[in-house]
Amino acid sequence: MSQSVFIAKHIREFYFGGNWTAVNLRDGLAGLSWKEAIHKIDELHSIAELVYHINYFARVVTRVLEGEPLKGKDSESFDCPSIQNSSDWEELKNRTWKEAEKFISLVENLPEEELPNLLADEKYGSYQRNLFGIIEHSHYHLGQIILIRKLLKKGN
Repeated sequence: MSQSVFIAKHIREFYFGGNWTAVNLRDGLAGLSWKEAIHKIDELHSIAELVYHINYFARVVTRVLEGEPLKGKDSESFDCPSIQNSSDWEELKNRTWKEAEKFISLVENLPEEELPNLLADEKYGSYQRNLFGIIEHSHYHLGQIILIRKLLKKGN
C-alpha cells in the first residue's frame, strides 16, 4: 500500500469508521438533533461549529490538491453557516461527507513522491505533514464532540 493510500485510509476511517479507536465522525453525529448540534455549553464551541471547523481545513487542502493556491484563514475556520432547522443540519453533514469523499479520493491519488514536497509555502511544511496534521486535528475535535454530547445528555 502506498503512503498516499495509507493516509487516505486513515482519513476515511476518521470520517466513516474502521479505525482502531472505534470512534468516527459519522457515528459521533448519529442521532444528534439540530438543536443539540447548535447548543452551546458555556464557552465551548457547538458541535455544528466543530464539524464545520474540522472540514474547513480539509476543504482548504482539497483545493490545493486540485491545483489551486492555498487560501484559508484560521480566523474563518469556525464561521459555521447558520443552522435554524433540521434541514440546515442535514445539509452541513451531507456537505461534510461529500467533501470528505472528494478529499480522500484526491489524497489516494496523490503521487507518493509528492508527499515530502512543500504544500504551498515553507512555513506550512510538506504534504505529508499537513495530511497527518489534519488527521490529528480532526481526532482532537472529535473527542470534543463526544464529550459535548455527553454533557448534553446530562442536561448542561
